[in-house]
Amino acid sequence: MSGKPAILVTGASSGIGEAAARVAIARGAHVYASVRKAEDGARLASTLGASLTPVVFDVTDEAAVAAAARAVAEQQQGRRLLGVVNNAGGSVPGPLLHMSAAELRAQMEVNLIGVHNVTCAFASLLGAEGANQLASGAPGRFVMISSVGGRRALPFISAYAASKFALEGYSEGLRRELMPFGVDVIVIGPGAVKTAIWDKGLSFDQKRYANSVYAPILKRFTEAVGAQAAGGLPADAVGTLIWKVLTDAAPKTRYAIMRDWLTGGVLPGFMAPRTLDRIIAKRFGLNPKP
Repeated sequence: MSGKPAILVTGASSGIGEAAARVAIARGAHVYASVRKAEDGARLASTLGASLTPVVFDVTDEAAVAAAARAVAEQQQGRRLLGVVNNAGGSVPGPLLHMSAAELRAQMEVNLIGVHNVTCAFASLLGAEGANQLASGAPGRFVMISSVGGRRALPFISAYAASKFALEGYSEGLRRELMPFGVDVIVIGPGAVKTAIWDKGLSFDQKRYANSVYAPILKRFTEAVGAQAAGGLPADAVGTLIWKVLTDAAPKTRYAIMRDWLTGGVLPGFMAPRTLDRIIAKRFGLNPKP
């Protein structure tokens, strides 16, 4: 392992994670790329070269995450990581009243508990206390990939929003708990980004709602959200912001990045919740039936 600054990126097989790895390597960093499948790691290594080391684990597997942290610590040979990018996540869509507890639990397991597993296992590699604590280098940073949905929830991706709201609270508390070690925690909340999460998240089977009031509304919703995602930011834009956050001498605690700041951020931020409710209801057909 060279003396390059090094980072861990979870969910690096595609989308924002892959973009973050690509940008970091272009800036001279070494990237430990967390993937769930060995073939994805091999593809990334072939594409991005010797500055990428695949690390195969599922963020929901606490023991596997801990083993990966030990392996990375060994490769780092006492040198701290510059940062850990908690990016791995997914979306479990659908009306909450039709969602089983197991489905909601699965959403939280990936987007919150998975983040917790990685955070606890790798905090010592950034300079916090722990079994694998590394002593050489400045304290590192956690970068938490949240969403515009971490501040405002749309219908039918409510479970996803709940997981991101939880992540935002988790990150704020963690940032304060890690102050004694100089380890920072920064949240990035992107708007729509052209990534596979939307293809996967919007391809769910809507037949189970055929006899529900939601059937025609869901069709309208998925078409609208799919169109918005297709016109979203390129993943590399978020990857570039991640690198800035990792290296800025005085970063903010939270960054938002989106294509349309006016309708995606500014206007909703000024609206009363009931006003926004009415706009969303009109757009997706959620008004009460006569």
